[in-house]
Amino acid sequence: MRNGTRGHDLASLRRLNTTVVLRALHRRSPQTLAELAAGTGLSRPTVEAAVEELTAHGWAGEAERDGAERAPGRPARRFRFRVEAGRVVGADIGLHKMVLLLADLGGTVLAVRREDIDPELGGAQRLDLLRKGLEAFLDAHSVRRDDILARCVGVPGVVDAGGTITSHVIPEWSGVDLGRLLGDGEAGHTLVENDVNLAVLAERWQGAATLASDVVCVLTGHRVACSLTIGGRLHRGRRGGAGELGLLPLLGMNTAQDALSWRGDRRSGESEVAALARAADAADPRALAAVADFADRISPGIAALALAVDPELVVLTGGATPLGGHLVPLIEDRLRPLTLHVPRIALSTLGEQGVAIGAVRKALDQVESDLLTDSAL
Repeated sequence: MRNGTRGHDLASLRRLNTTVVLRALHRRSPQTLAELAAGTGLSRPTVEAAVEELTAHGWAGEAERDGAERAPGRPARRFRFRVEAGRVVGADIGLHKMVLLLADLGGTVLAVRREDIDPELGGAQRLDLLRKGLEAFLDAHSVRRDDILARCVGVPGVVDAGGTITSHVIPEWSGVDLGRLLGDGEAGHTLVENDVNLAVLAERWQGAATLASDVVCVLTGHRVACSLTIGGRLHRGRRGGAGELGLLPLLGMNTAQDALSWRGDRRSGESEVAALARAADAADPRALAAVADFADRISPGIAALALAVDPELVVLTGGATPLGGHLVPLIEDRLRPLTLHVPRIALSTLGEQGVAIGAVRKALDQVESDLLTDSAL
């Protein structure tokens, strides 16, 4: 019994050491065995055994030597975390469009798909469209299903800690655990998150908020919604509804999109907002009045969040960003009498992929969380 216990303890220790080395390679690659030993505090033989196991599992590999290296003698072998060891999928399914991204474990986007959606499509049909869209997307790029370690879907609705949705945009999804339905029979994790929460994750990762910790993100376009990070971490609230000021009619955000309706000239294939932005750039008084009306409607909600959170940055994202050059100074003017300090306002540069990029980030976070334990081995 004692020998059996000891053997179990030794196996657990080896597994722990291997996980420590995997985390070190994930944080920084490539590294030599000596660098790994120094960084982890493990002995070189222990590191060598761990690297051998990680290589056997496909998580690590030997890095190619830089042709520019001219060090005398035999160069030390360097090892890297294999970002190609798995894939993640980020999806954004809203009222009017679906965006799918395929990425490796380093976050590099490998493939993109975008598809317009009929806004009148029901909840069941929309879910079926998402399922079939994901399957076709992966088939088109010859991705094995067991290579997908995590997938995350952004939806227009509040998502609680258990994955259940409350959506005023797609009412049929309210009370539904979408992640369970999508993940049934699939390998890897299936996550569901509020779309504007994913938008702020994207901005913190690759967008306008990479250097900011306390951030308010305002999703604009067919609807207006808000999310926030505090101390660099997404603040979801007790039930996932933090920042949902668009539900409060008193603030006016719930009708803000009506101001973007444009009845003026539109070129072939041009969106309503793009036509409005073009007219505003040309100083069309009707367009400038529409932009001012939109600023009037969203500024009280932004002011409320600014007073509650005191953010260092507000990021405007979503469909109305083409109006940003006109919109930002108008919002700043309206915030001055309403707030103690007017936060810096920036425009997202991630375009319509913002939510899907945030979904990739959340999927990667799940994979990295697995790497912190021994569940990846």
